[in-house]
Amino acid sequence: MKILIIQHVSFEGPGSISKWADKKEHETTFVTPDSEDPFPDEANYDMLIVLGGPMNIYEEKKYPWLPEEKDLIRRFIAEEKKVLGICLGAQLLADVLGAEVYPADNKEIGWFPIKKDQSGFADIFPELPDESPAFHWHGDTFDLPEGAQRIYSSDITLNQGFIFGDRVVGLQFHWEVTPESVDNLLKYSSGDLDDSTYVQKPEKMKELAAYKEANRYMEKVLDYFEKI
Repeated sequence: MKILIIQHVSFEGPGSISKWADKKEHETTFVTPDSEDPFPDEANYDMLIVLGGPMNIYEEKKYPWLPEEKDLIRRFIAEEKKVLGICLGAQLLADVLGAEVYPADNKEIGWFPIKKDQSGFADIFPELPDESPAFHWHGDTFDLPEGAQRIYSSDITLNQGFIFGDRVVGLQFHWEVTPESVDNLLKYSSGDLDDSTYVQKPEKMKELAAYKEANRYMEKVLDYFEKI
């Protein structure tokens, strides 16, 4: 596959996704929205992966490239190409599909378990467990887009993930994180940390770290995209 990856900031990279792509010998191209280079033509790619970032989907005045990025996502979906959105990427997918994206009641930062939605989700990703660890770093959430199926929830956030059709997936959480990923977030986004109930201390994040397990589940999702 030829995969286009939108990386919004240098410190939120693809993590274990790159390792999977290299192992499978897929071709990856990275684009940074705030660079002077325009977004590539979607016709040249089989799949789009939209990573996370500290911005919000509704901050279009602050980030004037957001409308163009949303248009690119719409084109990928309209042309029935494969699309995976992670964290901010999932919020952008929800917005493009007509759902509301807004500040959550609670920030969710750290390792918190997610639970599989049982309304048919098992048929989509049968290899994934009913409950699994996941890393989170978000202050916004989204409603479930019309026509989408919820695939994961947490005790804190109802819509942790969804699938739209059979080739558009949004994951609010991070299964792709590596130790370097979390170190970078702690370094560059430490201002998000506070004493909120669902914001873990850095030492707690390290204590609960489950990188290998999370990366294994990320690989299963990516394998799904490869097969469809």
